[in-house]
Order: sequence, then structure tokens, then C-alpha cells
Amino acid sequence: MDSPLPLHVCHVNNLSVIINRLHALLHCIAIGFLIYYRASYLLQETRAIPIILWLLVFASELLLSFIWLLGRAYLWRPVSRTVFPERLPEDDKLPAIDVFICTADPEKEPAIGVMNTVLSAMALDYPVDKLHVYLSDDGGSPITLHGMREACRFAKWWLPFCRRYGIKTICPQAYFSEADSDDYFGDSEFMVEKKKIKEKYEMFEEHVTKAVEDGEYGNSQNHSTIIEIIQETFGESETIRQADLVEMPLLVYVSREKRPEHLHHFKAGALNVLLRVSGVISNSPYILGLDCDMYCNDPTSARQAMCFHLDPKISSSLAFVQFPQKFHNINKYDIYDGRFRSAYCVQWQGMDGLKGPVLSGTGYYIKRESLYADFTHTVNDISELKDTFGKSNVLINSLHQSYKQNNANGENFSNVLQEETGVLASCSYEHQTKWGEEVGILYQSVSEDLFTGFILHCKGWTSTYLTPFRPQFLGTSTTNLNDLLIQGTRWGSGLTDVGLSRFCPLLYGPSRMSLLQSMCYGELSFFPLLYCLPLWCLATLPQLCLLNGISLYPEVSSPSFIVFSFIFISAICKHLQEVISTGGSIYAWRNEQRIWMIKSVTAHFYGSMDTILKLLGLRKASFLPTNKVLDKEQVKRYEMGQFDFQTSSMFLVPMVSLMILNMAALLCGFIRIIAVGNWDKLFPQLLLSLYILIINFAIVEGMIVRKDKGRISPSAILLSSVFFMIFLFFGSIILM
Repeated sequence: MDSPLPLHVCHVNNLSVIINRLHALLHCIAIGFLIYYRASYLLQETRAIPIILWLLVFASELLLSFIWLLGRAYLWRPVSRTVFPERLPEDDKLPAIDVFICTADPEKEPAIGVMNTVLSAMALDYPVDKLHVYLSDDGGSPITLHGMREACRFAKWWLPFCRRYGIKTICPQAYFSEADSDDYFGDSEFMVEKKKIKEKYEMFEEHVTKAVEDGEYGNSQNHSTIIEIIQETFGESETIRQADLVEMPLLVYVSREKRPEHLHHFKAGALNVLLRVSGVISNSPYILGLDCDMYCNDPTSARQAMCFHLDPKISSSLAFVQFPQKFHNINKYDIYDGRFRSAYCVQWQGMDGLKGPVLSGTGYYIKRESLYADFTHTVNDISELKDTFGKSNVLINSLHQSYKQNNANGENFSNVLQEETGVLASCSYEHQTKWGEEVGILYQSVSEDLFTGFILHCKGWTSTYLTPFRPQFLGTSTTNLNDLLIQGTRWGSGLTDVGLSRFCPLLYGPSRMSLLQSMCYGELSFFPLLYCLPLWCLATLPQLCLLNGISLYPEVSSPSFIVFSFIFISAICKHLQEVISTGGSIYAWRNEQRIWMIKSVTAHFYGSMDTILKLLGLRKASFLPTNKVLDKEQVKRYEMGQFDFQTSSMFLVPMVSLMILNMAALLCGFIRIIAVGNWDKLFPQLLLSLYILIINFAIVEGMIVRKDKGRISPSAILLSSVFFMIFLFFGSIILM
């Protein structure tokens, strides 16, 4: 008997494997020579350079070499995958899916954008009776609840239109803004129908916008539970074609109880409430997680994910299928590196060649069972299950896959489930349970996705990564420096939380997963800390020595100079090769280098310090949502490829101080070389300052050339100059 055709295939890029491993070998040899050169200097009896400076530079080079070595694990076996959704079983045999969408702040996450994400999820190409959409509103805003009701009303028109004409762009806002959105050119019936639906959408948009203008945002930190199954019926004055009277996916609004005296654990806490509430309403075996601004861009994502989840060869151990995050508002310049090319085009594909990529916060289809640990299979004692999952008998019953709640719609909801879901969404339900510790989304870090995925992999679960040609999900990327660095600080803190915890991937991981996979997680959790410290040293100490005529590197005529040159050129060329091979350009390479430097000395530094302060008990965990509201002037500058430096002095002063230091070092270095003629000794440091300034010319331009509102303010330049003088004063004392 012939075996059934596969639902997916995996492709190993053998050429990339050869290039990556050969480069790693040569680079490692060069690093070995560098270590020998630095260490041998320490054994000399007479030293021309202060030992503290040599040790700091040596430590920086060792840290950069270590984090680079960890990153080689990504490149060990990169793979790509192809799926065949047409080979899936019939619709009646497909498993049900719950969609979780989270919003937290109606002021920073506009309601119209959130509702478009909801509508796109409802329009997925999946059996309507097996699709359930939940929105978690952590802000407890009446505006969001009103928006859900309006979205449900508009969905009665939007969903049939999408199904009848096979619309691919299922987010209405994106669809009506596309110039080439028509799949039926010349079809008069289609054009008439499209015009009618567009009018309905404009009416929906107007109603939501008016509610935002007239309504109250509510108290996001102190409100009661509200859970409502959203339904809409047509009045006598409304008409709809009989062919359009189709069942809609279940739509549920959830606003959990929040009180100031209770920990709410940010997004992870909201997801766990959705996990419990959905468990007693629809209890679907699979869950699609989405950020509120990450709309579904292709109706087939669920079927593509099921090509993995329904494969009998891997389904028993497969926890989740991850799609890349892509963004609709990135322009050709991408000055803020909003594509995250390194993560989604290199690192995640590399991890997929091991045991699977990281859980990435949005755009994933996860198996509900994987979030329940092993308790559903290994524990039969009711009291132990209640100690783990809480006191709800209905929730305990839902742990069995055969459980199905049949009264989750209509008037029966208020009578049967309203009280139970209210208890499950209360702020005290998790007390003395294992939610967030062993089951559900885990609370160890504000980067709950990374930590939860890491623990799942430690328990033997696997994941897969799929990057179809058409983006399955599209979100809104940051388009100004302030939001970028605030987001980077939060991420840096969350990642370092994991690295400095008892679950450190380099210590906790190797006995529970492969060494290469542990290295990947180690690189992710330590790169904010292990990049910020070396880059601060290498952006200041060689420059300080250059100002004082002290050489930190081998003379150009020395054979050791070849080693340093090779490492520098090797790293740059490998990065450039990765950018070009994944569809980027030399401009993209420059942008990535610049953002890496900027983030390292600002966001990653502050994020790492935030983690250290939390470990010392000097600071509490916090979560600041990324702003999704667009400023027209900032957007205009972004479209022109200009940096917007309207951000806090906390971020500006480090960047500007380093630019002033490197400009001073470059100028004084040239003068010293011309006057004294010792270019052979100082050329490497001169080249380093020149490279930093060339890559970060946008900052220099913002300081000196630009006069618009987005320039670096004179007050920030003045404050940075003061810090530069202080550093120069104390640095000169140390070098005496």
C-alpha cells in the first residue's frame, strides 16, 4: 500500500552550511591568535600601556568572541520548509482553533487597528464552526468593547464578501487601501459589491472613531471582570442576501479583573486568563496567538500550520508552528532595522534546523496541551490538579480532550458560564496554583514568549518555522527612534532576565536539550548584556588612548596586525554576505550595523541594568506597550529616510557623547600623526573611530547639519559635551 503524500518537506541549504562552518573555523583560529597576543603582553615585565586599560580591552574582545561563538549555533544547519495544505483532510476532520488577541492600552493601540486584526482573524479560511476569536482587553476600556460590537456588525458583511470572491487580503483596512486589491477586474457585480462593502467599512470606521472621541478610556489598573460573547442581529430595516447568511466564528471579549494590590503579570497574565476562559467555552486543541496590531494577511495560515500539527510523524512532540513577524509600514530605507532580518531570516531558520525556533510573541499556532505541562496525562488526582490549575471544576474537566461546552452561545452563556468565567478571570484565581510557574505562559520574564518557548524545548517539545512567500501576518513597526529604544529596553530587560536567572540556558539547557540549541538560547538571553559592555569599552578606551598618543593595538608593520585586521574584515564580510543572501543591500547592512551600535550603548545597556536592579530588589518589573499611534511629522521624516531624534536625553546623551569623543579622537589622531609621524602605531585606533563615525553619520548629521524639528537638540549636545569633558578629565588622570 502506498504511503500518503507528505504534508510538508524540509530543505537543508547545504551551500550555506559549508560557507558558515568554514568561516567559523577560520574566524576561531584568528580569535585564538588574538587571545595569544593579548595574554602574552600580560607576561611581559615592562609595559608601556596601563594594565587596567589592556585588561578592559582584552575582556571586551573576549566577551565579543564568546557571544559570536554562541551565535554560530544558528548557522550550523539552516533549513527551509514547504507545505501542501491541499493534502489536508476534509474540513470536518480539521481540529478547532482559538485565536488569542491581546490589547492593553487604547491610547497607544488605536481601537480601529485592533478591530481590523479581529476582523482579519474572523476571515481566516477555516471551518467557521471550528474558529473562535478572543480579544483580551487589559485596559478594561468601554471603547474597545464598543469596537468589538461594531466589528461584529461589520463582519456580517465582510466575511461573506471575502469568501465569495476569494479575497486574499482579509484585513479590511489593508484591503481598501491597496491600489491593486481587485481580483475580479471587469466584473461589474464584484465592483458593485466591493463599493457597498467599502461604504459599510467607512461607516464602521466612523462609528469606532466617534466612540474613541466621545468615550472614556477607563481605569486600566483597577476594574472588574467583563466577559461577553459578541453577537449581532439584523433589524427589519437591514437587508442581506440569503447567500450571505452564514455562521460567524465565535467572538468573545475578555477583560480580566485588575486591582492595584494584585500582580497581573502583564501580557503573560492576560494570555493565561484567555487560556482558562477559552478552555471552558470552546476548548480548541490549537491556539493562534496575535498581537493587536498584527493582522492576518493571508487566509490560509491556519491550514499551513495544520500541515505540521496533523503530521503523525511529528505531531506528538510538536508544540508550535512559528511564522515570521513582518510589517506593512517599512519603507525602502528601513533606517531603524524594522524588518529584524537577522532574527527572522537567519537565526530562526537556523534554530529550525535543530529542534525549532523561539516562540516569538505573535504569529504562532501552539498546541494547548503543551501549555498544560504533563499534568493532563500523568496526574489523575483531583486535589493535585486543583493545586495546579485552581479550584474550578469546569476548568479541570476541560483538561480532557473530549470535553466540549455546548452552551457557549446565545442566552445560555449568561446562565451557564458567566459566573464560572468570571471566577477564572479574577485577579485572585491564580493564588496558590502553578499558573505562570509550571503551566500556561510562564512569568519568569517580561519576555514571556522566549522563556515559555525555552521551557517547552527543555521538556522535549519541538517547534517548526515556516516562511511562505506571501506574509501570513503583517504588523506595525516602530518608525521613530524613541519607540525603537523604549521597545529595545523592554526586550533587553526581558532577555537578560532569563540569562541571569536560575534557568540560564547555558547552565539549565545542556542537560535537557542539544548543546547547539542551548547556545542559541544563550545568545538570545545574553546578547543585550554581552554586547553593551564591550561596545561601551571599545567606543571609549581606544579613543581615550588615541587622544593621549597611546597605542592599544599592534603596529601596522607587525604580523599581529594581520590577525586583528582579519577578524574585523571577516566579521563585516560575513554580516554583509548574510544580508545580501537574504535579499538585503549594502544600505541594509549599514543600517543594521548602526542600529546594533545605537541599541547596544542605550537600550540594551539600560535593559541589562534594569534586570540587575530587579535582582538586587531595587526595582520592580514593568511593562510599557509600544506606541502604535502614528505621528504625521515623524512618519514624513521616516519616509524621507531621516532619523527622528525626538527622544529622551537618557537615550541621546550616550550616543552624542560617544560621537563627540570619536570626532575628537579622529581629529587629534590625525594631527598627532602629521606632527609626530607615528601613524604605524595609532592607525588601528584611528581607523576604529573613523568606522564608528561613518556608520553613525546620521547622528553626526543630527548634531551639526540638520535644523529641523527632528534634529538633536542643543541642550542634549551641551549635556553630552559636559559628559565628554568629565570623561576626558578622569581618563587623563588614570593614564598619567
